[in-house]
Amino acid sequence: MFSAYSQLREKGVLGLNQRNVHFISRYNERRLFPLVDDKLKTKLMAGEAHVNAPHLIGTIQYQHETRDLENLLKGLREFVIKPAKGSSGKGILVIVDRSEDEFVKSSGAKVSLQEIRRHVSNILGGLFSLAGKPDIAILEDLIHSDPAFFSFSYEGVPDIRFIVFQGFPVLAMMRLATHRSDGKANLHQGAIGVGLDLATGAAIGAVQFDRPIEFHPDTGASLKDLRIPAWKDMLELAAKCYDMTKLGYLGSDIVLDAKRGPLLLELNARPGLAIQIASQTGLLHRLTHIEEGKAPKGFTAQQRAEYALKRLSSL
Repeated sequence: MFSAYSQLREKGVLGLNQRNVHFISRYNERRLFPLVDDKLKTKLMAGEAHVNAPHLIGTIQYQHETRDLENLLKGLREFVIKPAKGSSGKGILVIVDRSEDEFVKSSGAKVSLQEIRRHVSNILGGLFSLAGKPDIAILEDLIHSDPAFFSFSYEGVPDIRFIVFQGFPVLAMMRLATHRSDGKANLHQGAIGVGLDLATGAAIGAVQFDRPIEFHPDTGASLKDLRIPAWKDMLELAAKCYDMTKLGYLGSDIVLDAKRGPLLLELNARPGLAIQIASQTGLLHRLTHIEEGKAPKGFTAQQRAEYALKRLSSL
């Protein structure tokens, strides 16, 4: 773990102010922020760019539409409802089954149609959105996690956060759901962050609430044994997100579906810095390498992913 200031500098740890001023402000045009702050816009943009993402079932935009929720959910046994402008995993409702008139959450708890209707109404009212502004509820397919992760995540689907700079993936971390995080892969709510080797997709280290952890608290699985299948495909999908958004400093959240493979979950124009703690690796050395023009120009997403795998992983 990082301690003294000199050690932080030696390891190339990126601080919050430097991230905001030097990288986000310099490389992310503000006019592009709505493309990633609004999950519905991100999903529609991904469809136009032929980037794989969970299937959109429908949207609810107005309070009066909640009265027709029963028809919208008719025949659906599993689905996800989320706010278009939510943050930190707030407002996401995951339904994995239904029993007669009740719906089963990933935690096993049951909710009624009336409770779902109330939840959707809260989304529309802006309860979970940035700045509390009126929002849109998104209804999409449930993601089925790859079997390789069954023992590593509890009551939820893990995702991988990539930091992408000028189209090059530079750092990666898998976020694993826990009982404490209510099945959500959100670090602030108690999910586990597992740093990943950019060259192999294998675990480097793991943290929960920024403290080192060796075993999953709910499943008992050894986190050092985690290794990501289809790693090159994941890197390439992360690299494509730059071509799609033109945001130079970007957080790309990707899941590995059991049937469809890597899927884009969402994007973030202001990705957090906890990924450095989980990875035991600072961002600056890799960011500087690209910023100083040492990485090739004009590469395709596939070539940038290959470069990250073979060259950036050693910095």
